[in-house]
Formats: sequence, structure tokens, C-alpha cells
Amino acid sequence: MTAGHVVGAFMGRLIRRLIGLAALLVLIGLLIGLPAHAALPGAYEAIVVTPVPQDGNRLEFDLRPALAQARAKGKWLYVYLGASDCPYCRRYENFLAANATALLPHFREKYLLVDLRSALDVTAPRMILRSDRHRLPYADFQRAIGDQRARLLVYPSVWLLDPDGQPLMQMPAGAGTFETVPEQLEILRLEN
Repeated sequence: MTAGHVVGAFMGRLIRRLIGLAALLVLIGLLIGLPAHAALPGAYEAIVVTPVPQDGNRLEFDLRPALAQARAKGKWLYVYLGASDCPYCRRYENFLAANATALLPHFREKYLLVDLRSALDVTAPRMILRSDRHRLPYADFQRAIGDQRARLLVYPSVWLLDPDGQPLMQMPAGAGTFETVPEQLEILRLEN
């Protein structure tokens, strides 16, 4: 074996190790840098909004692309804020998955689903919500759109918004909100 072959083999191993190390570092960065992913079931074809880091450890959730799609399609938004480490969020997501056959036609008729991906450590002061009209911290955003839940950030949360980003109705929040198909359908039909 020549010196060139030895150097070539060494460089090949070194490059493979560096690529593996880089992939590991990217994975670690994703795990500690941004919240892990909560997720609505795939059948619901939700628009995924991944937060963008901002100054001061804040995360911005930009609703503008989803609002533009809602206007273009003549639909409302069903905005879901779930946390990857929230057992109540998993419970709601499992409920949606188990009842997709009964619920999907009702969602698709009037709504585009939006999945805001977060984690429990994303508290109200860290969360910025952005619409066409507003770019505000959670509580200020809630007040600006007239949502009565402005003082609380509860996981999971749901907003029903028109294409201009205004609430269609005041929504309950937290565990136990939508535990049956009839309860979910009442929400989708805007029945209080």
C-alpha cells in the first residue's frame, strides 16, 4: 500500500466521522434550541408553524402564511397550540386520530388547520404571535384580537380565526375541552 493510499483511507475515515459528528451536533442543536414537535395527526393536513427564535429567548409564531391561504381558499383557521411534552396535548391529538373519519369532513368543509409547534417551557412572555395586523407577545396579542383568555397560556389551546385573524368565538382552553365527537362538532359549528 502506498503512502497515498494510506493518506486517502485516513482522510476518508476522517471525513465520515466529521459528517457523523456534524449530524449529531445538528440533532442536539434541534433538541435543545427549539421546542420538540407536537403534532396534529397527518390525516388533518395541518399547516405547520415552527417558531422562529427571536431576541431575548423569545419564539415567534407567524400566522401570516396561513391567513393568506385562508383568504385564498375562503376558509377559517383552526389554530392548535400544542406542546411536545404536554400529556393533555397527546390526549387531544389521539382523540383527533381516533375520530378522524367522523371529524375530517367537518374540518375540511370550513377550516384550514394550523399546528403551532411548541413545548411547555414556552411560556406567555416567551411567545410572540404574528398576524397581518399584529406582532405581539401572547397576552398582548390575545387582548388585541379580543380574546378573553389573554391572561392565561394553557396547553393545549385552540383559536378559531377568520381570514383576517379575528376570533370567530371565545374558546375554552386546556384539558377536557374536546373529549367527544359531539363536543368537537359544536366547536366547529360555532355553537356556544
